[in-house]
Amino acid sequence: MGFSVGIVGKPSCGKTSFTNAACMTEFKVGSYPFTTIEANVGVAHVRTACVCKELDVDDNPQNSICLDGIRLIPIKLIDVAGLVPGAHSGRGMGNQFLDDLRQADVLIHIVDASGSLDAEGQEVSAGSYDPVEDVRFLEEEITEWMLAIIQKDWRRITGRIRAEGAKLEELLLEKLSGLKIGRVQILKALRDSGLKPEGSDKWSEEDLRLFTLTLQRAAKPIIIAANKIDRPTAPANLKRLQEEFPDHLIVPVSALAEKVLRDLDKKGIIKYVPGDTDFTVLDGQKIGEAEMGQLERIRDEILKALNGTGVQELLNKAVFEFLRLIAVYPVHDVNTLTDSDGNVLPDVYLVHEGITAKEFAGEIHTDLMESFIHGIDGRTKMKVSDKHELKDRDVIKIVSAKGSK
Repeated sequence: MGFSVGIVGKPSCGKTSFTNAACMTEFKVGSYPFTTIEANVGVAHVRTACVCKELDVDDNPQNSICLDGIRLIPIKLIDVAGLVPGAHSGRGMGNQFLDDLRQADVLIHIVDASGSLDAEGQEVSAGSYDPVEDVRFLEEEITEWMLAIIQKDWRRITGRIRAEGAKLEELLLEKLSGLKIGRVQILKALRDSGLKPEGSDKWSEEDLRLFTLTLQRAAKPIIIAANKIDRPTAPANLKRLQEEFPDHLIVPVSALAEKVLRDLDKKGIIKYVPGDTDFTVLDGQKIGEAEMGQLERIRDEILKALNGTGVQELLNKAVFEFLRLIAVYPVHDVNTLTDSDGNVLPDVYLVHEGITAKEFAGEIHTDLMESFIHGIDGRTKMKVSDKHELKDRDVIKIVSAKGSK
């Protein structure tokens, strides 16, 4: 699990409820600020069609789960301390929040779409607070935090570019690697901002701020979860969010409904696979009339109306659309599609789009990459070279001088 999704937002907006629903954990939930002091780290899953159906085999997953041809692949979720305005200057749990943020590759911003919490996370009458402000302040806080880090050595950086002909992207890479920001993201921010790196010593403060904002969107992209969508005041606020932020992905969510469904599935009362748009009651004797009424409301007002609770959709979009990851299945034997212990389609890896067969070998073990000979496509049984680019749902055997995988 090399990739991490950060769950962010102000206190009491439903971050921990979302994490509990996604990970089936029992982290402390409360309707008061800073319930989460230390980051809660859990394991959630993204959902993809397993290759077992296509290849007509009964699989035996080891590092993931397969439910009726749906492969659930684990990812790391970080539920960080609630963020309040002024966090970048240390207010509230700001320093803790920003330190946790370093580890995340993509952020899901949980927003209370019902408008029942003020900027500090204190309860107010439903609909009286505008959640648009939450989105504005969170992006501003993250940008200010990153800007302060870049500004700290900016004069020295531009001096080296002038005096030594050093490249801006290399100097920034050295400075920002601890924030999980890579060269590709820095180059994208330079390109998208339209700023010239060779003239960086003449950048104005506004230029530097524009570059930082563009870098934040490339390196710490944010998806907005309009949570508590089942509350009466939420739909109108969802529309406002969509109008104010047309370039943002905004997904209506009910973390509470997801948790209810998963809890009942775990108890064997219903059958529900995360991301499904319906459920099946397995044991009606164990469910009361009131609980059944709640389930019917979830089915009609959330699952059918919104095409799901939104929780699984958010995780999938974060990993497959924003991080552009693909799922690849390594095997030891391409004829039986097994590992060396006989497990069928045992593992699946989430890797960056465009990864080569040789690079993928390195994801399994550095020795395999260093002694890479060729790969074998699990479908065609044809050899593939070190530069062969893998595609989503590929099955591959790695052949190396030190054995094969």
